[in-house]
Amino acid sequence: QVQLVESGGGLVQPGGSLRLSCAASGSIAGINSMGWYRQAPGKQRELVATIHSGGSRNYADSVKDRFTISRDNAKNTVYLQMNSLEPEDTAVYYCKVDVYSTRWWTYWGQGTQVTVSS
Repeated sequence: QVQLVESGGGLVQPGGSLRLSCAASGSIAGINSMGWYRQAPGKQRELVATIHSGGSRNYADSVKDRFTISRDNAKNTVYLQMNSLEPEDTAVYYCKVDVYSTRWWTYWGQGTQVTVSS
């Protein structure tokens, strides 16, 4: 079994910054893709950013040049640095991790609320 623990959400004013973290623990033989998704009220969950084991990154157009995804493989942790936050970034943010343990599994974090408001 694998657990994902997210942290770093909160309330921030427009133009501010937040850093999200997601740490994976448990029976992990390897990790491939790690990523962040978000879901705003009344909307579908959407991809924010992903980072693969080789380091390649992918971002949603709406967050390019503002958000940066990174990972610490020694800690099985993925980060999302969010700068120049806008009210439209308000959502619950979920991390998603592809873990190898006897076979490949996909795990989701519990979600962390990010609210951008003055």
